[in-house]
Amino acid sequence: MNSIPVTTYLRLEGGLVLGLSIFAYTHLSGPGWPWLLVLAPDLSFVAYRAGPRIGALVYNLCHTYLLPALLGVLGMLLNIPALQFAALIWTAHIGWDRLLGYGLKHPTSFHDTHLGRLGRTQPARAEASVNA
Repeated sequence: MNSIPVTTYLRLEGGLVLGLSIFAYTHLSGPGWPWLLVLAPDLSFVAYRAGPRIGALVYNLCHTYLLPALLGVLGMLLNIPALQFAALIWTAHIGWDRLLGYGLKHPTSFHDTHLGRLGRTQPARAEASVNA
């Protein structure tokens, strides 16, 4: 019997987080224009110019649910809707990344993530021998 890969669960979880974030944002009547900033967390990849170790650290800080959760709680405690909206957009971004298979980075390479290696992989040996 084939089992479902763990990464499939993690990707589906990301899709759920994306959907719930959009639902909450809409339910709170958030304005549309802040969605222009949905890709802002990806600017953290610039930290890779300092090397893969620093790059992974900064990228992962911007792509875990920890910081947007803290931002959302701060927005609720201080009653600042803009912080709540920013947290939901940020969370939606992370969920979207997970759904697409983009995970947290390992310090070895930008392409090595907790969801697997990004990009093309080598064909399996069985496929390679059939095509030879």
